[in-house]
Order: sequence, then structure tokens, then C-alpha cells
Amino acid sequence: MSLHVEVTGQGKPLVMLHGWGMHGGIWGDTVMRLAQEFTVHNVDLPGHGASKLQGAFTLDDVVATLDAQFDQPVAVLGWSLGGIIAQHWAARSPQKIERLILMASTPCFTQRADWLFGMEAETLQLFAAELEKNHTATLRRFLALQVRGSESERELLAALREQLFSRGEPNLAALRGGLEILRDADLREQASTIMQPTLAIAGQRDKLTPPEASNYLVQVMPNAHVVEVAGAAHAPFLSHTDTVVQHIKKFLHE
Repeated sequence: MSLHVEVTGQGKPLVMLHGWGMHGGIWGDTVMRLAQEFTVHNVDLPGHGASKLQGAFTLDDVVATLDAQFDQPVAVLGWSLGGIIAQHWAARSPQKIERLILMASTPCFTQRADWLFGMEAETLQLFAAELEKNHTATLRRFLALQVRGSESERELLAALREQLFSRGEPNLAALRGGLEILRDADLREQASTIMQPTLAIAGQRDKLTPPEASNYLVQVMPNAHVVEVAGAAHAPFLSHTDTVVQHIKKFLHE
């Protein structure tokens, strides 16, 4: 695995990890606004954007690649799948991760008998089957789910679709691996071991990772608190950029 990382700004380092099927360009204006006060390391995950993938895309492999990329302590902002990766990285390398921001994230993306705050396993399985037939259509459908219920839903969907392949199409093996992480990862027990100060940012109308998932995280993580963004769905950094950036800056300066 090799990582493409765009570095912008100056100040304390902040690593940004995007969601499934996306790339670092999806953050839009959020990067530039944060770069006014921090050194932003905007990552294309392996097999996405300009990053290469050789071998499998697994949670442990991605975290090992990130850990090797950064030789100094950093703050990490992870969105959706990127939030799952960020949680695992923080638990695995507590000396490397100083602060953690989990946006529209969850410890367990898929519903289970004892976990109702996720996507139904049958729906995720259907995505995996459709991915093999037409990955472009599958990604576009996933985008629609991310903005469903958000304020300015139509405009957000158009913006996401415009960015989707702006850095090329993601590697199919990476897409498969990302779906497997979303399907299999259950970090609930691990969450209680994450001691770093953590900010969870939840979209009030998020259908993929509902606010209950963020509220669970802050209940079990010793040093976490949650901010719920009214009117936002799964991409609050796009729909409510000012609010999100304000909360991130405040948290990182604490």
C-alpha cells in the first residue's frame, strides 16, 4: 500500500480520513478552513484517489500503513469508514494519536442482534452484490443514502457526484475491502480502551450512522463528548461547514 497525502497549512498536524469509495477531495472547503490554523494531511486511503493498493484492503493493513506514514503524534479526523479506521488506529497506537474526531461514525456499521443503530446486513450484502455488477451505479446509490433527509439534499447530492470520480475511479479491491470492514467491524469493546480526548460529530438526520451510534461512543469512551448538527445527514461537513469547522477548531485548541 502507498498513500497519497496532500499537506496544507501550518500548525499542529491534523490527519483527515474520508469515507467509503471517496477520496480526500471530498472534504471540499473544510480542508482550506482548517488549514488556516493547522497543518492538514488530507489522505487518499489505499486504492482511492491517487493512492495505490497492492494486496488486500483490511482494517489492520490500512492502519499499519497510516501508522508508518506519520512519525509524529497527530490529531485524526475520520468520517464514516474513515471514522472506523481512526478508532482502530487510536486504540492500536495510542502514543501516535493525540486527539480524535469521529464524524458521522460508529463502532459497528451493521445491525446485529444487540445493535440496532446501523445498516441492515441484507442491505449491505445487496450493495456488495451490486458492486460486482456495476460499481459506478453502486457508488452513486450510496451517495444518495448519505444525503437523504439533509437540508439542501439535492444540492449536496450534486456536489458529491461531481467529486466522486474527480481523482479517478477507486480500486475495486479497495471497494470490496471497505465494504467488508463496514460489514464485519465491531469496535464496541475496543472503544472503552480509547483514552484520547474525542469529539463525535453526528448528523441529526443521519440514516447510515444515526446519532445513537455517536451517543454510544461517548458513553463508553472515557474522554469523549458529542455534538449533534441539526438538519445534517451523513455529510455534515458539506451541509453545515461553518458549524462543523467551528466545533473542530474549538476542540483541537482545547
